[in-house]
Amino acid sequence: MTQTAHPDSVLIIDFGSQVTQLIARRVREAGVYCEIVPFQSAEEGFARLKPKAVILSGSPASTLDEGSPRAPQVIFDSGLPIFGICYGQQTMCMQLGGKVEGGHHREFGRAFLEIDKECALFEGLWSSGSRHQVWMSHGDRVTAIPPGFEVVATSSNAPFAFIADEKRKYYAVQFHPEVVHTPDGAKLIGNFVHNIAGIKGDWTMSAYRAKAVQQIRDQVGDKKVICALSGGVDSSVAALLIHEAVGDNLTCILVDHGLMRKDEAANVVAMFKEHYNLHLIHVDAVDRFVGELEGVSDPETKRKIIGRLFIETFEEEAKKLGGAEFLGQGTLYPDVIESVSFTGGPSVTIKSHHNVGGLPDRMNMKLVEPLRELFKDEVRVLGRELGLPDSFIGRHPFPGPGLAIRCPGGVTREKLDILREADAIYLDEIRKAGLYDAIWQAFAVLLPVQTVGVMGDGRTYEFVCALRAVTSVDGMTADFYHYDMEFLGRAATRIINEVRGINRVVYDVTSKPPGTIEWE
Repeated sequence: MTQTAHPDSVLIIDFGSQVTQLIARRVREAGVYCEIVPFQSAEEGFARLKPKAVILSGSPASTLDEGSPRAPQVIFDSGLPIFGICYGQQTMCMQLGGKVEGGHHREFGRAFLEIDKECALFEGLWSSGSRHQVWMSHGDRVTAIPPGFEVVATSSNAPFAFIADEKRKYYAVQFHPEVVHTPDGAKLIGNFVHNIAGIKGDWTMSAYRAKAVQQIRDQVGDKKVICALSGGVDSSVAALLIHEAVGDNLTCILVDHGLMRKDEAANVVAMFKEHYNLHLIHVDAVDRFVGELEGVSDPETKRKIIGRLFIETFEEEAKKLGGAEFLGQGTLYPDVIESVSFTGGPSVTIKSHHNVGGLPDRMNMKLVEPLRELFKDEVRVLGRELGLPDSFIGRHPFPGPGLAIRCPGGVTREKLDILREADAIYLDEIRKAGLYDAIWQAFAVLLPVQTVGVMGDGRTYEFVCALRAVTSVDGMTADFYHYDMEFLGRAATRIINEVRGINRVVYDVTSKPPGTIEWE
């Protein structure tokens, strides 16, 4: 299922900023549909989406460098409202006749805006003479603004921190309104899409559900679909949405590869067969997967083995079913974005366990990806819309390679069993403490380290278990959860006492900037 035009939408042109997805989140939080396109294909994206407004993102590049990213001229010729953010402001000014300089103008972190005059973009939010915190992150700065623009706010190191051409509905800021460190930033973006662009905030999950179901029917017709059901929220929501569209023409396949959490496969089979009447095939492939993974230590090699075996398994099941023509997947919008090469930076590399790049030609199957326009938290909203219970919707994310990447170093059946038990105890303690819903993702990791310990009157030489818990909203950034020592002591004691093979437990306090938050 491909992305299609929406009646009222915003196009975000990405110049490579690590927080571009946050701009999209803020737009969608305002109830407005948006899409991100890399600057290299912005003209094509503009023609396809037919947006009502355009936002230009930040970038690690400098507008002063030869060949640095630019917005296509068609954007400025369109007469649409444009909002330039950080680098977006700078390229906007350069392209419209202003000037940017580099050198000694770096500014990173908290800054304060002095509002010099009224502006439609912050109507009802800020007023002339007021002062407001924002977040800066730039090395260059605008030193001359284009004709038609006026300065509406300044900071101590950015004399053109906020400029506007009200007649053309062009707005440009040096700071980042999309990050939480700019407290009023989300409201500014909301003002832009609602008050400036005139877009109603009526993009709802109910409307998305109806549209997605119809698109699936149009794409699939009366053909058969097989869906990879892992038991995670993404694949489960995708399966239910496809089932609503095509009914009994959907067959779900749960590949039990031996890398799932304790009792995970049995619980998934019970829920979907008993409560949703889905045609579900449970494939016991533990020996196949774990046998080939044994002794493999390189994480990327593990992923490639798992991905290959998944594809081989689906090929075999598809043949048994008489040859399904479509494969359903729970691909999300961040997966799609990560799979596109934007500026040659880190976003070029996609996690290999996401198959958003397509399928091998030999499979001769077409992808059905009804969630590829949604962020993680939006999928949860859609899940509730489809009737999934909150206890399931709120489940912590679990990656495709499962315990294989949470078992750094060589994989063995014994280590997977040890990790599975420790992980189950950890999650049980989290639930008993009433912390599960406060944590975005928690899991145990069996480190490739063994230590000498004394347990009772004997010495042990066993593994170290690391516990991890992070808070996040949309899976883009994460901070470690601040447990109290009483909880950690209780969880660690249970793991050491109940899991033979572990004699030491540590807690990981790593935070993650935008990007992957899995244990890599």
